[in-house]
Amino acid sequence: MTERKNPMRKCVGCNEMKDKRELVRVVRTADGVISLDLTGKAAGRGAYVCKNGKCLESAIKSRRIDRALKCAVPAEVYGMLKESIESDE
Repeated sequence: MTERKNPMRKCVGCNEMKDKRELVRVVRTADGVISLDLTGKAAGRGAYVCKNGKCLESAIKSRRIDRALKCAVPAEVYGMLKESIESDE
């Protein structure tokens, strides 16, 4: 059997390449709805953040998630993202 490669993605908070499963994805769908993608398989434009409060704060402060998704991210989505990361830590 061959070993499967783990897809790598870049965190918008710390700019480090990490395994896709170590990150949380925020997705903007084709109809403009922004939400968390806990499965990592939702269709749409995505931005990845480490499961680390410091990376999230850095990404929010510098508006990197907004830039990656090419639109403004609502405060509710940031709230859900914080809750998701705090529950994993």
